[in-house]
Amino acid sequence: MSMLHAIHEVHPISPSRTPKIEVNPNAPETETQHVPDSTPRAGQPVFERTLPSRTTQSRRVAITTLLVLANVVQMTVNFAGVAGGSALNESLGAKDTYASWMAASYALTQGTFVLVSGRLGDVYGHRELLLAGGAWLTICTLASAFCTNFFAFVTMRALAGLGGAFIMPNAVAMISSTNPPGRVRNVSLGFFGASAPVGGYFGALFLGAFLERTEWKWFFIFIACLGVVTFAPIWALSSREPPVDRHGKIDCIGSALGTSSLILFNFVWNQAPSVGWATHYEIILLISSVVMFVGFLVWERNYAAQPIMPLDIFKAPSFLMLLLVVLLNYMAVGTLIWYQVLWLQKVWHWSPLHFAVGWTPFVVCATGAACLAAWMIPRMAAQWILAIGTITILVSNALMATVPLHQTYWAQIFPSVVLFSFCPDFVYTAAQIIASNSVRRNQQGIAGSVIGTLNLYGNSLGLGFASTIEVEIARRSGSQIMGYRAALFFGVAISAVALILDVCFVRLVKDDREGWHEDDLAEGIELTDQAEATGVHLPNASASH
Repeated sequence: MSMLHAIHEVHPISPSRTPKIEVNPNAPETETQHVPDSTPRAGQPVFERTLPSRTTQSRRVAITTLLVLANVVQMTVNFAGVAGGSALNESLGAKDTYASWMAASYALTQGTFVLVSGRLGDVYGHRELLLAGGAWLTICTLASAFCTNFFAFVTMRALAGLGGAFIMPNAVAMISSTNPPGRVRNVSLGFFGASAPVGGYFGALFLGAFLERTEWKWFFIFIACLGVVTFAPIWALSSREPPVDRHGKIDCIGSALGTSSLILFNFVWNQAPSVGWATHYEIILLISSVVMFVGFLVWERNYAAQPIMPLDIFKAPSFLMLLLVVLLNYMAVGTLIWYQVLWLQKVWHWSPLHFAVGWTPFVVCATGAACLAAWMIPRMAAQWILAIGTITILVSNALMATVPLHQTYWAQIFPSVVLFSFCPDFVYTAAQIIASNSVRRNQQGIAGSVIGTLNLYGNSLGLGFASTIEVEIARRSGSQIMGYRAALFFGVAISAVALILDVCFVRLVKDDREGWHEDDLAEGIELTDQAEATGVHLPNASASH
């Protein structure tokens, strides 16, 4: 699930970062070599790495550990709204139809702003963005503990999601810059990926324990304190480094139009179950979101000097269809998570702590799924890995949709939890491979970031669609159980559509080139003017021109 897979967030790689490699024209396209001391040949841009930090090994380990813990903290906050959403909603005296906002609010803002936050980190510094996000998350989490009104609480949840958006991609960037290429960096990023399901599990477990023993507000106070003891040492131990694109510009108008349209569109669908489509502002906001998105496309295509989303990326084969498959998968994931929680807590009357224990197989299997996906990459075509991930979420939704009212946990719930745990890793890994092989070199970061954004945003959007269906079916049938089943069958349907689209239209593009394309090399040459900003030395730049 996207909310439980932080490594999915790959921040945009600004062009100023790419000059750190030397291109070997005789090597396969995927091969790059760091050669700081070799003599460059005429006409070949050679980009030396920046001087490594003088940080000691023990300090690097400490910083990396804290960065992994930072993601655990934000994922704990994130999933607490899912696992304990129903209980928190009752504690605040809100209507049942509002409960989905407990889960959707954090993912809404996190998924919307994560694409922009990586670029902000390039321009203003990844360390600064991460610390700002950590401070903001801690403040909003602490404020949540003192909210006595549902709407105030959900607002603080949404604001906390903004902090999570700043943390995730910039933490990945800091891990990569703190640790040199090699086994240590790879292992560190692996731990970072595993921290997502672990953090989500802790969110369910800790909130369940606090609800059993005391008031729910102490959970948020505890997490805020944990945030302080996590981000303060990062500030003390990490050194400030010049941004990789210090003189870069932010596409403010494009960012405003894009994020506003995504937020409004998501808000409308998550609010509809509570107020109904007859409410005038629902229609007005839906139309406004579409108009803003069209404006975003027009601006990015015709007016943006440095577009946050270059539209020519969608000309890449299979890319647009791939994005639709990824979005549908994560919408199905968001649907399954929420209605699995509701079924166990509302229908079977499990406590949040009992639910956390029942969800233990997820964190174990999700960690193993990451290893399995890595093993499958060189052995199976990516679109088939994507198809397997889609099948797992389809079957998992189907198992939940058909659970009898009285049945043992092991019959259908347990296999649903296990199968579902494989979906996020398989879908994300395969999608990144297909996207990377479909787009050009200068579009790699953007492609990865878009998929990571759909990962988070799809959870919240899927919940909005499913909740609307649930409320309408429950109202017409007079049965809340029928509403739950209808929402889960919606998850089955969109998974089936995703599977058909993947099998019929998504292809891993065959690439017979040796080395980078001439146009891609030319893009690297254009980066000479940014050398001072990045701290990268470009020897023989004149010869390159």
